[in-house]
Amino acid sequence: MEAIFHERQEGSLCAQHCLNNLLQGEYFSPVELSSIAQQLDEEERMRMAEGGVSSEEYRTFLQQPSVNMDDSGFFSIQVISNALKVWGLELILFNSPEYQRLGIDPINEKSFICNYKEHWFTVRKLGKQWFNLNSLLMGPELISDTYLALFLAQLQQEGYSIFVVKGDLPDCEADQLLQMIRVQQVQRPKLIGEETAQSREQRLPRSDVDQAVEVNHPFDGTSMLDEDEENFQRALALSRQEIDMEDEEADLRRAIQLSMQGCRRSECLNSLSTNVPQLPHTSQTDSLPSEELRRRRQAYFEKQQQQLPHQDQTLNIQDKPAISSSNLEADPGGDMSEEDMLQAAMNMSLESVRNHLNTEEKK
Repeated sequence: MEAIFHERQEGSLCAQHCLNNLLQGEYFSPVELSSIAQQLDEEERMRMAEGGVSSEEYRTFLQQPSVNMDDSGFFSIQVISNALKVWGLELILFNSPEYQRLGIDPINEKSFICNYKEHWFTVRKLGKQWFNLNSLLMGPELISDTYLALFLAQLQQEGYSIFVVKGDLPDCEADQLLQMIRVQQVQRPKLIGEETAQSREQRLPRSDVDQAVEVNHPFDGTSMLDEDEENFQRALALSRQEIDMEDEEADLRRAIQLSMQGCRRSECLNSLSTNVPQLPHTSQTDSLPSEELRRRRQAYFEKQQQQLPHQDQTLNIQDKPAISSSNLEADPGGDMSEEDMLQAAMNMSLESVRNHLNTEEKK
């Protein structure tokens, strides 16, 4: 795109850049445009003087600044229009009813001039392709045929006034070259402000604080890895705490269950010792023969032996009781196993029965 003429923004001379980018050459200077503006101001003054040089309107007009230019380099649409008349070109408002009735497809035009507030720029067709020649860009921007209508509609929505340039533009090298070849643009040109800001950042020396931060915390991804590792360790610790809590709860439930079983064994032993027949001292017992008394007690003892395994199984299949403060008492069985405690209870019961039987036989 080196063949395309493109003036970049200088001060507020966007009207000059717009005209020269449209005509593809240095056709206008600020002096020439100022001359056109002054000529327009003189024509307006003469029209106002027709109403009387002593009128209030005329005196007010003389006190007002020019509407066609200012000291910053801005020029009005009248200046641009008069400058283009020199080349036999005229401007038509794109969204005017007269032009819209023509129903012309934008891609069939040759160029457009766009204005928003005090900024002007050109969109022109060179060869068979469209280019945005905005002086605020670092270079020409390629616009596809399919995107042109959307681009213009977007400008209108943003408040731009768009003018269609009618007439034959002067020949230029870029137009002739692009008639034979088509160009492709890989990257859109940056705005002048963006390029200047990036260049300034590259030129400015970094402060000692920035350099120290970069040395201590280099952006090589390690800080992100350290943070991920820290989060992983925190999650792992929380998981371990949950496992420990679950283990403690399981141990507590197991201790409560053993304590309840111990309580049941204690109650069983008490019940067993209570159910062991005591030596009757009634007159009816004394009157029974010793042989008959021994036989009855032996039968009762055998019956108790048969019931003991059944009671033990009943204890083992009982449902788990609700947890309360009384269930947390120490296991009365101490360190003895269930089998040892049961065997001890049976031995105590048998010994008690034997002692009573021996006593009765001696009698």
